[in-house]
Amino acid sequence: MLTGPRLRQVALVARDCDRVASELRRAFGWAPPFHDPGVGEFGLTNAVFAAGDTFVEVVAPVQAGTTAGRYLERRGGDGGYMAIFQVPDLVAARRRVAALGVRVVWTADLPDIAGTHLHPGDVPGAIVSLDWAAPEQSWHWAGPAWTGQAPGHAPGGVTGLTIEVKDPAAAAQRWAAVLGIPAGRDGSTVHLESSGQRLRFVPARDGQGEGITEVTIAGLPVKGQREAGRGPWVIGGVRFAGEEG
Repeated sequence: MLTGPRLRQVALVARDCDRVASELRRAFGWAPPFHDPGVGEFGLTNAVFAAGDTFVEVVAPVQAGTTAGRYLERRGGDGGYMAIFQVPDLVAARRRVAALGVRVVWTADLPDIAGTHLHPGDVPGAIVSLDWAAPEQSWHWAGPAWTGQAPGHAPGGVTGLTIEVKDPAAAAQRWAAVLGIPAGRDGSTVHLESSGQRLRFVPARDGQGEGITEVTIAGLPVKGQREAGRGPWVIGGVRFAGEEG
């Protein structure tokens, strides 16, 4: 049973969705992705891959004036764009972000899933979304196979993110407050204790905007133990690293 926030999906933004999606499939052997026509509302095309029972999405703008397109310009190219957290109580989460003064830029409330996109100006480093799903193992955003159920899937999944920001300590505190959990003792890490995941905040490099720069996934080869010539991988402007678990 979900007892706290869980990082369920991370999205990359790319100029060429098909190219980045193909690179992910070649690197990790993932099954063909789900393409959600609903993202057309945002002027995007996408591809959603299952990694265990978590998800890696690639989005790309297909029209001018999109938030994703502006992010590509600020970041100077492809990169990590969005972190979607599954929460056990969305009503409480929405009340919490309202009390924090965090603006909401989009909501969806369906019978089996609900989402709440937060303004990146209020939660630095990425677009954060707080989502709820029923049953909690399901994930409507990943397509029919995950709607109302969880199909058979490989073990492992997304275990953490590294996010580049101007002020790592302040960002860690803000994300922790939004998620309703404490920041780590080091001041720049947020541990999602109930799911064993972590968020690490580091200083943004000169000349680049803020964004997600690394995704760790259990089940990928571990650095130092990988096969010769394989990984870590930089795909879509994001470093993918494996770890045990």
